[in-house]
Amino acid sequence: MKPLIVAAMAAFFAHGAAAAEYGTPRELVPASPFHGVHGLAVDARGRLLAGSVVGNSIWQVDRKTGKASEFVGGPLGQADDIAIGPNGEMAWTSYLQGVLRMRASDDGEIVDVAKGLPGINSLAFDQSNGKLYGSQVFLGDALYEFDRNGGKPRLIAKDMGGFNGFEVGKDGMLYGPLWFKGQVARIDPADGKITVVADGFAIPAAVNFDSRGMLWVVDTKRGELVEVDPKTGNKGRVVKLATSLDNLAIGKDDAIFVSNMADHSIVEVDGKTGATRTIVAGKASVPAGLKLSEDGKTVYFADIFALRSVDTETGKVTDIRRMQASDLEYPFSVGLTSKHLLATSWFTGSVQVIDRASMKTLGWVHKLKAPTDALELPDGSILVCEIATGNIVRAHGDKWHEMAPVVSGLKGPVQMIMGKDGMVYVTEAAGTVTRVNPKDWSTATVAKGLALPEGIAQAPDGRLIVAEAAAKRLTAIDIATGKTEVLVENLPIGLAASPGMPPSYVITGVDVDKDGVIYVSADINNAIYRIAPK
Repeated sequence: MKPLIVAAMAAFFAHGAAAAEYGTPRELVPASPFHGVHGLAVDARGRLLAGSVVGNSIWQVDRKTGKASEFVGGPLGQADDIAIGPNGEMAWTSYLQGVLRMRASDDGEIVDVAKGLPGINSLAFDQSNGKLYGSQVFLGDALYEFDRNGGKPRLIAKDMGGFNGFEVGKDGMLYGPLWFKGQVARIDPADGKITVVADGFAIPAAVNFDSRGMLWVVDTKRGELVEVDPKTGNKGRVVKLATSLDNLAIGKDDAIFVSNMADHSIVEVDGKTGATRTIVAGKASVPAGLKLSEDGKTVYFADIFALRSVDTETGKVTDIRRMQASDLEYPFSVGLTSKHLLATSWFTGSVQVIDRASMKTLGWVHKLKAPTDALELPDGSILVCEIATGNIVRAHGDKWHEMAPVVSGLKGPVQMIMGKDGMVYVTEAAGTVTRVNPKDWSTATVAKGLALPEGIAQAPDGRLIVAEAAAKRLTAIDIATGKTEVLVENLPIGLAASPGMPPSYVITGVDVDKDGVIYVSADINNAIYRIAPK
């Protein structure tokens, strides 16, 4: 899919997708497949399959070339984990939708085996009898045996400690990590009895068996792949990888494939020698909200599975935080002041305040209702857009623990900036840009009739630059008159939201430097573009 997207974009831009005052968009951060890579499986035909939750899809990856193509599209293809049954059937967990799905073959009908299971995470078949097991993690903590015909699942155990990426052994027992306990456990599916097999892990995320019956465990916090004897618990070879590991699959030839959500990669590991080979990777996983440094040399961007920066001259990407290896909480947007970074996550309902000098966390604003952006005011208080309530909340006081709404009635507030005139400008998913006066919190409409406006910035000439995600374009807005002008069209933005998620699912970030150069994140192909005026 990636080459097709890039080729189509290049052809379109060559025929004048950018308006007369702007040149052709150029990749600052290159495009890549997936939208976060999680569960892996190798099917009976030797095909390597990779699941994406944010991207609502399952991809097929060529093990030799790394070329990736969509295998099951969204929204039905949303997959946190994938399992292959004894007859070639494939099942997967749609984590955000709370649905377990299955199909008998490539052209078979996709059926919902079970619904109403928020956080349905890992699953595995018993290859001897076809029984299907699955677990809830993070949004639940339970283990079930599922009726493949859609009947009520049987609860095996609950409150286990996060039974994540598990497998069924030849003895019929379930082997998997207890995420929150640092252990690998064996669970008897008959009665739910839990026996610890090995411990001493930081955060074990998934396990799988090789042909010798040895367990391989991924430790996401330490970035390690660890060999474990399931009979004794003794640890063998330890292969050092990057942090933020998610899952693994092992082929019939004992090749081990490991996914990394932050590196947006799949790495092949030789279990005998420890040698590694990157099959596919991206510089960004799912770039969303972004902000430009005062000197225009650095773009800070929320990457959902990481918080990163990119040098605007060289394109070098640098990690600030990575999921599981730090205190980061799935950021979807980033705010910026001379002293602080503000990482906002609608998924966890939080804003994380980070000191720019030391990159240490100074505090949190929690218990927010689907926050989509945060803006620090000159007095040190923080404004937060809540897309779920239509409010702008002001957090202030010690560690920003005092909160109260200051603006209400907005229709899906998404992103905001402080204008040169001291006013706050907010995009609303319903199609409006609103001006807020921070002196009395009064509001006024600047422009309306926009197509899912998300990222917003102010150009040197005073106009607002807004990303209309649903129209895949950048639009300039005259603050005084509300007049709009399309600047760039046919951008790869506007990733379709998973059912039940905020309309501004992955936020398109926009910022502009002093010379009028626009930087925009692209959630369709994971790129960040630099668009210079002619």
